[in-house]
Amino acid sequence: MSVVTLENTITLALSVSDRHASADWYEKMLGFELLYHLDEAGWSEVKTKTEGVTLGFGEQLEPNPGNSVPVFGISDIKSAREALEKEGVKFDGETETIEGMVSTATFFDPDGNALMLAQDLSN
Repeated sequence: MSVVTLENTITLALSVSDRHASADWYEKMLGFELLYHLDEAGWSEVKTKTEGVTLGFGEQLEPNPGNSVPVFGISDIKSAREALEKEGVKFDGETETIEGMVSTATFFDPDGNALMLAQDLSN
């Protein structure tokens, strides 16, 4: 049995220089569908052709290509984080919340790969 129960969603977060241009490229080249641009957070998402899988674009002045972060959907980020921390999992700072949108927490696997939990707060 796992320490936490994930939902049936995953977002692969990519570092990009221009979220709007990236979303347009993925729509045109791969047929993905724009879900939204969240300008105040520097974030955009597109829906892939695979059920429950989205791509998220985090805009940065100097993007770090090849550094994709899987973002796993979770229904209760607080209890999931507590359960993982109890098992010795290291987190990168505090849980961040954009009210009415999402709460996220970045953590690391044993090799230092970044992973993220995200609780949808829009419902």
